[in-house]
Amino acid sequence: MGVIDKSKVPVKTGSIYPEPYASQMAGRSSLRLGDAGGLTQFGVNEVILAPGAVSSLRHWHHREDEFVMVLRGECTLVQDEGETVMRPGDCAAFPAGVANGHHFVNRTDREARFLVVGSRMNPERVTYSDVDLEVELKDGKATFTRKDGTPYQGERT
Repeated sequence: MGVIDKSKVPVKTGSIYPEPYASQMAGRSSLRLGDAGGLTQFGVNEVILAPGAVSSLRHWHHREDEFVMVLRGECTLVQDEGETVMRPGDCAAFPAGVANGHHFVNRTDREARFLVVGSRMNPERVTYSDVDLEVELKDGKATFTRKDGTPYQGERT
């Protein structure tokens, strides 16, 4: 395929998360650059965070490696060790199987963008550090459970 015209790549908004978590992703969008280029072995996404937005629930992958590089603006990486402000050119890596939940928060008044590169393991399991939630991704389908494996049917009251 070669060169990807980013102006023709659809902007993806929303989340695969169930509520109440899906609505917490307001202000987050992405360009699926790897998909636009026909890549199948790893994903490449440009994530766009509006002021105040978060990239995801804090999470870690059981089988997938992730690499992030900030492209524009400033965002705060939140992980088990604490918080790190990241600016254009700063990079972070998250090896598969390391139970160190992470996500990015835009605490500024300007848009932030970062590139995420990750392997595409099938199946894959993701654990969310701060909530009782996991997801299994298999053959393009997401199945959410509680951490004990019981089906996720919304928040308990």
